[in-house]
Amino acid sequence: MRAVLAASRPFSWVNTAYPFAAGYLVATGGRVDAALVVGTLYFLIPYNLLMYGINDVFDHESDLRNPRKGGIEGGLVARAEARRTHRAILWAAVGSNLPFLVWLLAVADGAANLVLVAVVFLVVAYSAPGLRFKEKPFLDSFTSAMHFVGPLLYALVLVGAPLGSRSVWPVLVAFVLWGAASQAFGAVQDVVADRAGGIGSVATVIGARATVLVAAGAYVVAAAVLAVLPWPGWLAAVLPLPYAVNVLRFRSVTDDDCERANAGWRAFLWLNLVTGFLVTMLLIAATWR
Repeated sequence: MRAVLAASRPFSWVNTAYPFAAGYLVATGGRVDAALVVGTLYFLIPYNLLMYGINDVFDHESDLRNPRKGGIEGGLVARAEARRTHRAILWAAVGSNLPFLVWLLAVADGAANLVLVAVVFLVVAYSAPGLRFKEKPFLDSFTSAMHFVGPLLYALVLVGAPLGSRSVWPVLVAFVLWGAASQAFGAVQDVVADRAGGIGSVATVIGARATVLVAAGAYVVAAAVLAVLPWPGWLAAVLPLPYAVNVLRFRSVTDDDCERANAGWRAFLWLNLVTGFLVTMLLIAATWR
């Protein structure tokens, strides 16, 4: 059970539950109903167990070579226990996801169900053998971004929010850019371990330094996109900039010393909490204006 819990990465639970819950509440004017509760619970734990559990199982060889695994940044199972524990993780992921997915698919319409199926498919496709989107440069970053944008998009479609409105599309576009930049920067620290484990990524292909610069650029573009939001939403344009500053500290990183970028990744994890608080304050201000 400890291994299953570690595989779900509890520190990151809020990163997927929050976009769904916030999007649902804001789009409905604060409506609290069964769909909100069930959806939030689904994206809080089962969704993360599916996403990270599959990743931990099928990236095990690379993770064994990765010094950052085995703590807050991902569970690590000893080689001797891997077969039994990995089976338990996969069964727990499937068993916890199915009841929620069946219920959500039963209560929603076609468009929302299509989005939900696509979001879950991308979660599986990122790490599962035969698909392994995480090993397809640039597609890996987009797919990872959709892991976090997906719950928000699903919430908006579920309640019939106008995706093309000036209050919605900049958020979605900027969120995708933020997620893609974050995945790319996260891959920098793993260049050596991924290459040793035979795993490809945007960072293993274009190199650590180039990936840092691409990630910083994506954060800046995300800020520019958010600037078109109506007041007070455009204040959110400031929020991606600390991420750009954080990654640019490692603009001189090389493939050989890529692991020093882990300090920036740890800062990223805590920066998310501060950003989440500020986003919450902006949502409250925008709702009450």
